[in-house]
Amino acid sequence: MNVLLLEPYYTGSHAAWAEGYCRHSRHHVVNLCLPGRFWKWRMHGGAVTLARQFLAEGWEPDLILATDMLDLTTFLALTRTVTCGVPSALYFHENQLSYPWSDDDRDVLKGRDVHYGFINYASAMAADALFFNSRYHLDSFFGELPRLLKHFPDHNELDSVETLRARSEVLPLGLDLRRLDSFRPRQQTRPANSPPLILWNHRWEYDKNPEDFFRALYVLADRGVDFGLVILGESFGQQPTEFTQAQRRLGDRIRHIGYVPAFADYARWLWQADLLPVTSYHDFFGASVVEGICAGCRPLLPRRLSYPELIPAQCHDAYLYTDFDELVDRLQAAIEDDVPFDPAPLRSAVSRFDWRTLAPVYDRRLEHLRG
Repeated sequence: MNVLLLEPYYTGSHAAWAEGYCRHSRHHVVNLCLPGRFWKWRMHGGAVTLARQFLAEGWEPDLILATDMLDLTTFLALTRTVTCGVPSALYFHENQLSYPWSDDDRDVLKGRDVHYGFINYASAMAADALFFNSRYHLDSFFGELPRLLKHFPDHNELDSVETLRARSEVLPLGLDLRRLDSFRPRQQTRPANSPPLILWNHRWEYDKNPEDFFRALYVLADRGVDFGLVILGESFGQQPTEFTQAQRRLGDRIRHIGYVPAFADYARWLWQADLLPVTSYHDFFGASVVEGICAGCRPLLPRRLSYPELIPAQCHDAYLYTDFDELVDRLQAAIEDDVPFDPAPLRSAVSRFDWRTLAPVYDRRLEHLRG
């Protein structure tokens, strides 16, 4: 089967997902993409550019797999001479209905933010199937969709909510965990007498809540708890001030700070780290968390968002926390704990997200859609 994969925002986890499926699918997957920048313009105009490029190539796909950053209605309209009758699926990495907007975003301040959610809605209406990367994501989208539609003055089309839900399902994010595993050290590289190493491996953005992450570390430092810190992840545009403050207040504890472009360097830092406390306000899946767990990190995750889905229910009490005070106390206990952490059960649990397992699932779902 010839699959056309459309990604207007080709960077980070979006690019890794697209590349991963292209490599591991048994189908012939062609990836048509645009550079991952100017996300709002990509949602407005990316479909026009991709439609032009598609028609110029002369492809005849059996199925279209697009991501949530594409205005699928515009793409299908502009390519209807070729794509009429071709089934399409929409994969939601995120959505603009339940994604937390920054308070200082210009579109929020001017009341224009609902338009991006409407692009998601219209694209969903045009697609034959909708895939969400977690149950939390699916539920949050359909929790917000009626509110979006009620925002408009009449003909709200509220009946379409159940129509869309009926064609929706969870399809977890595929990750190349085998590649990460290839950098696993043969033996422990951290000196036995050095303190545990805490890891941040997320984007440097407000929705990852760096404020509470560093505030927890400041509390532990004031208590005299010994730890090291490695800060990875990309920074887009204006980075939160918390990272600059952390360099000043935790400077002697920081082993590394900044984005590492080489995957090998990223993987080696993950394998050296011991603890993965997460404070995010938002995560529709949690790829960086899965990667940290795969590399043997001991997670401390909020009992919210998609995180309970990542680990087995019997492990929730051990690795999920409910509030800031519990995070601090549990993190201190983990640092001072003399009982060795066995990463094997959690590593085994997240192995289901490896492309070796998920690519055949993707293939079957798309084959069923084609009929």
